[in-house]
Amino acid sequence: MKEKLKLHIQSRIDQYVNKSRHSGRALINEDTISRKQEMHRRRGAEIVKCAATGRILSMHKDEEGETAVYEVHVRYLIKLNGELYMEEEADHRYAVWNGDDIVQDVPLHEEGTNTEEVPHAPLVEDEWDRNVRFTYNRLEAVRYAEQWWNTFNPKYKKFDVDCTNYISQCLHEGGAPMVGYPKKSGAWWMRNKDWSYTWTVANALRWYLPVAKSGMKSREVARADLLMPGDVICYDFQGDGRFDHNTIVVAKDPNNEPLVNAHTYNSRMRYWKYEDSTAYTPNIKYKFFHILDRN
Repeated sequence: MKEKLKLHIQSRIDQYVNKSRHSGRALINEDTISRKQEMHRRRGAEIVKCAATGRILSMHKDEEGETAVYEVHVRYLIKLNGELYMEEEADHRYAVWNGDDIVQDVPLHEEGTNTEEVPHAPLVEDEWDRNVRFTYNRLEAVRYAEQWWNTFNPKYKKFDVDCTNYISQCLHEGGAPMVGYPKKSGAWWMRNKDWSYTWTVANALRWYLPVAKSGMKSREVARADLLMPGDVICYDFQGDGRFDHNTIVVAKDPNNEPLVNAHTYNSRMRYWKYEDSTAYTPNIKYKFFHILDRN
């Protein structure tokens, strides 16, 4: 199975980049990344190089067949206003084999997946200790976001839909204190293999950020270019008021637009609008939150 899987992974890699039969040079497969290329063209950017590698994460065999989880790690070299930066994404996939045939090959997690039900209304925070003080260390929040963008810190619980858990970790590692344990709603914490809704659920964190009064503090801003590294963007892909995804700003591009990191579909230095996402719709709505010190 391992050799068959290696060949299959190579075929998946070839969907992003393959070699010219004449020169041996790597060529971008425009059919696969056309949505991403078009998004970058609209903002005046260009994908000048693409590289992809694959690795097997796990394999399993029983009487019902053979299964595997594998990763395709894609790197895009982006040129904008004469400057270069690297965007990365990790596509984790689940494959099922029956003899020599692949009967299933699907993403392990779809972008925009949101299975947790939390009320749309703002989550009113209880009267926790108002004397909690902290200075938000943006450098540490971004350092953490970069270190763990495509892996999982074992000191925190891992979730299948991990985007908000990852953002909460970044905020906490930047100095935002947990508050409200053991209350599940209107608080923000993870402890003893338990957690608040706001720590792990995209919609809950979106509503909590503007009303938090005890530990974390933020201010909603009108435009993405007003954000700084360490700030948060929330995504409502369907535009129905239920937010599906969160990212953290890790850098600004030459146009002063945010570049973001995220989990679930793990990505790094991605252009914030997500117009290349399979979850994107014309109805998408965003919320922009600038994280503040609490002095």
